[in-house]
Amino acid sequence: MKYIIISLVMFLMVSILSHTAFGADSNTVATTSTTSTTSGTVTGTTTVDRTPSTAAAPNIVINNQDVCVTASTGAAQSAWFGLALGTTVRDKNCERLKLARSLYGMGMKVASVSLLCQDVRVFKAMEQAGTPCPINGKIGQSAKEEWAKDPTKRPDYDEWKDLKENQEKVAEIESYHSDEPEWDDELY
Repeated sequence: MKYIIISLVMFLMVSILSHTAFGADSNTVATTSTTSTTSGTVTGTTTVDRTPSTAAAPNIVINNQDVCVTASTGAAQSAWFGLALGTTVRDKNCERLKLARSLYGMGMKVASVSLLCQDVRVFKAMEQAGTPCPINGKIGQSAKEEWAKDPTKRPDYDEWKDLKENQEKVAEIESYHSDEPEWDDELY
């Protein structure tokens, strides 16, 4: 969202301030002088250059191609000032995939699947395939029972609680979490 706002501000600066940009102005000076012995006219042209300098977008170099980072830069220039910005954006899904691939390569298959299950799409796909995501060291049917005990740990809990068949369980969970202990204020 912040990149959209930065882009919008830069666009507005360029569009508003570009209408007032100055180019080179020329100024013609003519002088006539008359004396008793000579008379003549001196004519000259003076050019005043008020062209603004150019804002250059910064270079962001990412040397390693095995990094889940993308660079973004931009620049805007008006007659009075220029602005150049640059930033990098982390791709967390790319990082998750690389970490899962590394874990799988080290023989840690359950940990690899568990890492991928943090993505809602993977979690739902595993559930629909009949192989629930690992939780607390449990896999298979015992993992399915563990997810049923505490559905608040599901990555898709907000969507899960809106399903009609889960309303009874949601009411039970919310009543459990809404019970606030009664404190005796006079003791403290």
